[in-house]
Amino acid sequence: MTTQYLSAEDSTTPQIAAEIIKNGELVAIPTETVYGLGADGLNPDAVAKIFAAKGRPQDNPLILHIADAADLEKFCHSIPESAWALAEKFWPGPLTMVLPAKDIVPKCTTAGLPTVAVRCPDCEITRQIIRKAGVPVAAPSANISGKPSTTTAKHVYHDHNGKIPLIVDGGPCRVGVESTIIDLTDEKPRLLRPGGITVEAMAEIVGEIVIDKAVTGSIDKDTVVKAPGMKYRHYAPECSVIIVDGSTEAAARYIKKRYQPGNRVLCFEEELDAFSAFAPLSYGKEADTDTLLAGLFAALRELDDPSIGTVFARCPAGSGKGMAVQNRLLKAAGFHRVNAERFVLGITGGTGCGKTTLLKAFESIGGVIMDCDAIYHELLKTNASLLYSIEDRFPGCVEAGKLNRKKLGAIVFSDPAALADLNAITHGAVKAEVQRRLEVASTPVAIDAIGLFEGGLYELCDATVAITAPLEDRIARLTVRDNITTEQAMLRINAQKPESWFRENCDYILENNGAAIDFQEKCLAFFDKLSIIKKKA
Repeated sequence: MTTQYLSAEDSTTPQIAAEIIKNGELVAIPTETVYGLGADGLNPDAVAKIFAAKGRPQDNPLILHIADAADLEKFCHSIPESAWALAEKFWPGPLTMVLPAKDIVPKCTTAGLPTVAVRCPDCEITRQIIRKAGVPVAAPSANISGKPSTTTAKHVYHDHNGKIPLIVDGGPCRVGVESTIIDLTDEKPRLLRPGGITVEAMAEIVGEIVIDKAVTGSIDKDTVVKAPGMKYRHYAPECSVIIVDGSTEAAARYIKKRYQPGNRVLCFEEELDAFSAFAPLSYGKEADTDTLLAGLFAALRELDDPSIGTVFARCPAGSGKGMAVQNRLLKAAGFHRVNAERFVLGITGGTGCGKTTLLKAFESIGGVIMDCDAIYHELLKTNASLLYSIEDRFPGCVEAGKLNRKKLGAIVFSDPAALADLNAITHGAVKAEVQRRLEVASTPVAIDAIGLFEGGLYELCDATVAITAPLEDRIARLTVRDNITTEQAMLRINAQKPESWFRENCDYILENNGAAIDFQEKCLAFFDKLSIIKKKA
């Protein structure tokens, strides 16, 4: 298929585009938000072509675009006064309303729901196309599903050249992110997706607005949603994205610790100098949220490069229009965000060295301990996916939903390859759970793990420390603590990594070579040195 490329300034373009839509084909249309992949929203065959072209899940509803607010009555019923008031204030504009759908709207457009999302775009040529076509235009963003949205015709050409009949070039999109979506079918208005129209502005007209949990967090894949952009990972470049919260200085320290060649930083224009060593890309000014809205998707598309490993992204506060930027970045990052102000200390070392003293000292200054061994055993009770993975690799080791540790141990401790397979399963699950807990932690955290490095947990840490102790002290502790012989204690010690390994791999070493009270003071002095936290008053 040859894709036409027509300018919005050409007077013949609206009629050409309208004819293509009336014939059941696709047209990429400009709007003030993003470019849309448009088709006759009342034609199931045409709508199906949208889903096919984008690779879009069938349970992700589409938005109907109309030319005038009066057209609401053609496609919706039981329209509340709040909808008319919002339309009078914000239409044409970047606002979508979810309302009860009339039977004329096909179920493929609404993803089988009794509601339909409708908006009137603030783009003259697109409204002309809709009027000339004589039908509402269903038009999700014109990107391949899950990828960063299209804010220029060039972006659309990259994704769909040779796949659709026409691209209408209306220049760069003014707003730059998809429309705000508000659901008016519940008792209280509910924000389903933030955009260029803020919650604060709408609340002046409709009163209190409930913020749907999909705006700030992930939701279950089986959840039925009323609007696009709520459930699936969206707006994402091919690489992984991590949102780094906190001051510029704290973020720079965090990134420096983890930066690898090929990584990038997505930041505010004001921060370019601070991140100059990390290949930074600005997407706008923190002091001017409109520039962030307009620049976000273009920047994410530039970062959609398989040679890039990780993008560390800076995000504005989540109020006003900043909520829309934060929402898109959260989706792009799969809700992976870290607080650079919160210090994460990885603690490891051989058995009998005295980690318990360090951990108690850490708790005494307000720190939180994440015991990875305890987390693993919790996951065995609560994480069905983990149990399934173990059973899949080691059939018969999960009985009635519980792990038979004796049977599993008999397999893995006599077979190094089997043990490596088990570690690959368990390390991944534990790391994912630790990462989840870190995202909501507000105080300093210590990750306690013998396999701190083997499980990749060190990657989550700002610093790592190993506790060492003289051999004779370790043996004495183990024989008393575990009621074992000297020979048994030596077998345990020799089965673990030598002290030289910890010295080579950890950032810090704390030697526990004196009285318990002396080591406790050494631990507290160590925390002060790292400026982890101030002692409680």
